[in-house]
Amino acid sequence: MPLRARIMDAAFTGSRLMSTDTDIPRELPGDEPDDVLFNNIYGVRTIELNRPKKLNSLNGSMARKIVPRLKEWEKSQLANVIVIKGAGRAFCAGGDVAVLAQQNTEGPKGQKASSDYFALEYQLDHLIATYSKPYVAFMDGITMGGGVGLSVHAPFRIATEKTIFAMPETTIGFFPDVGGSFFLPRLDGEIGTYLALTSEQLKGANVFYNGIATHYLDSTSLPDLEARLAELNFRDSADYETRLAIIDATIAEFATGLPSAADSPRQLTGAIRTAIDTVFSPRTALTPQHLISALTQLASDTAIVAPEVREWAGKTRATILERSPTSVAVTLRLLREGARWSVARAFQHEHALATRFMATADFVEGVTARLVRKPAATPQWSPASLEDVNAATVSKFLAFGEENGVEPLRLLNSGPGADYQEYPHRWIGLPAERDVEARVQQRRSTAEEVVAEFVQERRGKQGVREKVEEILGRKTEVVDGVLVWRN
Repeated sequence: MPLRARIMDAAFTGSRLMSTDTDIPRELPGDEPDDVLFNNIYGVRTIELNRPKKLNSLNGSMARKIVPRLKEWEKSQLANVIVIKGAGRAFCAGGDVAVLAQQNTEGPKGQKASSDYFALEYQLDHLIATYSKPYVAFMDGITMGGGVGLSVHAPFRIATEKTIFAMPETTIGFFPDVGGSFFLPRLDGEIGTYLALTSEQLKGANVFYNGIATHYLDSTSLPDLEARLAELNFRDSADYETRLAIIDATIAEFATGLPSAADSPRQLTGAIRTAIDTVFSPRTALTPQHLISALTQLASDTAIVAPEVREWAGKTRATILERSPTSVAVTLRLLREGARWSVARAFQHEHALATRFMATADFVEGVTARLVRKPAATPQWSPASLEDVNAATVSKFLAFGEENGVEPLRLLNSGPGADYQEYPHRWIGLPAERDVEARVQQRRSTAEEVVAEFVQERRGKQGVREKVEEILGRKTEVVDGVLVWRN
């Protein structure tokens, strides 16, 4: 595997779109002094998000502290591993959107301030996604929205029994940002589209099984793991890939088994997962209206559709119809296009899109109704239905560069590995469904042989057997004694 993927799409990552050291954000007067805590423990550098009463919601003050530290540590020969974690019961519950919604009510000046915040946040997220040193995210607790941006692009993403993952942006009149246009389409099947449009929460080991986390550990082991990582010494000759392999093996030392189905029921498997891949596929969900029609048909088909799938379809349909119609329509198109984008292009497009959303009524309405008003209320979306959001409107939201008047986002990392089409560290997590499909298609094998091959290749990694067996059970059949992939 290459140390870093080659630079992709120079039109979006040329020098004119890259920042210099003089562009690195610095703290401003009025920034909270202790909302992020930093520590050095031998070779480990730790970032602790420290707004527990706000569930560590990310704001500009925090980002302005984290970015300079990451740039500083990147140059330090003493910093071997970066660990990010959160204080209290959340890793990071998202961005501090209430502040942004209030700014937006102040007109163009306030909307510009909100757009500038997203520029800073996405610069930080892209820096993490392309960081030159090993970066480990403890996704212990609530990990949503902005917290996903701080973790999901990292080579090491550790879920625990306390992890609750979600991308809830369509509930507040926004879209799944922080690189969501890049990572969501690259999840197995149509899981990413489903999570983006419904905001469904994944809990505990399910965050690991579905490819969002690379490891699953008991939360009580995290302090010991952090101490063990601090003890690691890398040879000067060890390249980035070798260091990742050493850290991967170190994390595996702390794995004590996965929870039972009784303790942590599997999500998005079996017939429900098959329905997700069918209904949310580009062939079925050409538009949101097609998606709703497919869900309606599935929910009412008593002849061949299992009761649990009918119930799921009905609930999913109702959920999507509660979301901002504009957000649903834009998100569906965004994920289809994002599947072809590089990581840098994704963040640049998202900044232009976020700027557009800051000028709409739905974001202010969604945040105010759901998060500010007490008790929370049902947002009054404008437009109010999916039928009122046409293709031209969606295209206007997704316009880029000169087409929408927003200057392309300048990114902080312009060095080797600053852009790629696929995560260069994808091998660290569980096998993806496409990996299993390729193996089945390449050779005539039994299920036992395929499982054994993956377990051996991944050196007995926890969860490999369980995931491969689930995929084979759902996607293959035996013909003349060998596996055949069902399309």
